[in-house]
Amino acid sequence: MLTVSNLKKNFGSIQAVKDVSFTVKKGEVLGFLGPNGAGKSTTMRMITGFIPPTAGTATICGHDIINDPVAAKRCIGYLPENAPSYHTMTVTDFLTFIGKVRGFEGKVLKDKVETAILKSRLDTVRGQTIETLSKGYRQRTCFAQAILHDPQVLIMDEPTDGLDPNQKFVVREMIKEMSADKAIIVSTHILEEVDAVCTRVLVIAGGQVVANGTPAELRAKDPQGRLDIVFRNLTMKEDASNV
Repeated sequence: MLTVSNLKKNFGSIQAVKDVSFTVKKGEVLGFLGPNGAGKSTTMRMITGFIPPTAGTATICGHDIINDPVAAKRCIGYLPENAPSYHTMTVTDFLTFIGKVRGFEGKVLKDKVETAILKSRLDTVRGQTIETLSKGYRQRTCFAQAILHDPQVLIMDEPTDGLDPNQKFVVREMIKEMSADKAIIVSTHILEEVDAVCTRVLVIAGGQVVANGTPAELRAKDPQGRLDIVFRNLTMKEDASNV
């Protein structure tokens, strides 16, 4: 459902992403892991068409993000880091606005909004303005806009960062519920996300892929199965090479 092919991104003389390639199939939750500054968010922004790559491309449900961006974006639900919203709108009004932007109207629009609210556990706050919500509920509201059109590919950048344990649990449960019929990428630097939601893990450091496999395969790289040690060994080697 998603194929990333040789993506590269340069910012002047800085090569932020170096020849990144991977695929995500229906039913997979790919944990896209890396330390801060590894190139995770830049890669997500290229995949979703927010910034153009220097080279390479991404294909979403058969549509090239460069040559056929509108069709590709129709297949994507995107939850960016620190997702923006209109804080003076109520949850329902914001989701209705997003639905109209996506071309829905009438009963179809109403049904889409209602489904997104229920799937995102927003029923109790649907009439509140977004500025009055806790961070967890604001994150769920942005999650709701990402799934409003029932996309085949769901891409989330740091979806649980800054949330308390209970809020993290709810967001992870929502991700797992979505995973059966979608291809999902969860970009994060939080290692506990691997065991919580991921079926496969890709580790990036210094703009390039340094590991790609199941959580079990990743743990097998350390005699004690310590994911934190594996992560550190993979990413600190790259950091050291760039000093």
